[in-house]
Amino acid sequence: MEPLNRRQFFRNTAALAGATWLTPVSQWLARADEKAPHRATANSVIVLWMAGGPSQLETFDPHPNTNIAGGTTAIKTATKDIQLAKGFERLAEEMASVSIIRSMMSKEGDHERGTYALKTGFRPDPTVIYPALGAIACHELAIGKTEIPRHVSILSSQWPARGGYLGDKYDAFLMDDPANPVPDTKSFLPAAQEQKRLESLNILDRAFSRGREKRVDETLHRETIQGALRMMSSEQLKAFDVSSEPRELRTSYGDTPFGRGCLAARRLIQAGVRCVEVTLSGWDSHVNNHTICSNNLKILDPAFSTLIRDLREKGLLEKTMVLCMGEFGRTPVINPAGGRDHWPTGFSLALAGGGIRGGQVIGQTDPEGKHPPADPVKVGDLHATVLSALGIDYKKVNETPIGRTIRFSEGEPIPQLVKS
Repeated sequence: MEPLNRRQFFRNTAALAGATWLTPVSQWLARADEKAPHRATANSVIVLWMAGGPSQLETFDPHPNTNIAGGTTAIKTATKDIQLAKGFERLAEEMASVSIIRSMMSKEGDHERGTYALKTGFRPDPTVIYPALGAIACHELAIGKTEIPRHVSILSSQWPARGGYLGDKYDAFLMDDPANPVPDTKSFLPAAQEQKRLESLNILDRAFSRGREKRVDETLHRETIQGALRMMSSEQLKAFDVSSEPRELRTSYGDTPFGRGCLAARRLIQAGVRCVEVTLSGWDSHVNNHTICSNNLKILDPAFSTLIRDLREKGLLEKTMVLCMGEFGRTPVINPAGGRDHWPTGFSLALAGGGIRGGQVIGQTDPEGKHPPADPVKVGDLHATVLSALGIDYKKVNETPIGRTIRFSEGEPIPQLVKS
């Protein structure tokens, strides 16, 4: 027998049967068999991914009236002694539910490598691909009755969350602006013709499988097709459609792709999805840093603050960890082009919900920008904190396909954040 490649086999059989309309969705669902119940404090994660590396000084760690601020001003929040940069007026009202880490430390100052590190908790390693947070959540947490992808990336950047050594079945399902329908989930054929094509595919499958049943079963292509059909007819697909939400709520999130993505994230979490990543691109501010940050905050502030409030009102905030972060921060020194350059030493991110303690700040950066931050937090510690909140054993040792043993995280939970 010739060696059988699963993806090649599925492509060929779908095409030969004329069922190409099944391919995009079913290829993802070929990777979607699940497992592993786990008792959890939280049971889902929403990652607001700030692609490009947002400046901490113009977001979560302002130093007003200092040289490094470069004119950036700060506003008070609902939590005493915590300030945010101007532009976060609505998020400031939700600070009792939000905690900020101002002393994140990464060893990766490159966009691709930094993205990998923050999404997986590990530095890039040519010998292994580590899974993203959402992939681990889907691998470890109970399946439930979800008929749609349980790991979703909306408005994905060029480096979406991946399943890594857990398998590409845990890769994020990619989705564009929720103002548009989910692609490739509606057949363009009349029902009778669609049924005939499926029957033809079944005939081809039986003929091809003779004498090689075990190898064909390993491709999971039958489960793929059944899963695709189940998803295409599932009522849960409506979770992607934000148009059914009240106009007032949609306006509160913001009439932007990112705002709609955050609203869709809440709806997907309600439907049983374990992790949704929503990307806001455009933070790479080597030039005109202040203008770039100001424009992005006009999108982020309403969406982030409304997401927290909406989750709370739906009774989902304690069960949903919301993480707002990018791959690194920006230099304290403003360059000659009015921008800030890459800075992985002492940058900021925000967490809310998921059973963590809100209303506090972890770490402190030097207002002169000359010294390392106090109480530094490693990327691995962040991941251990999130996994712990999800009730996942962050020390669990896993075996890769080549037999290498690796823990989910090499860090430890941040004690100030995790409730005892």
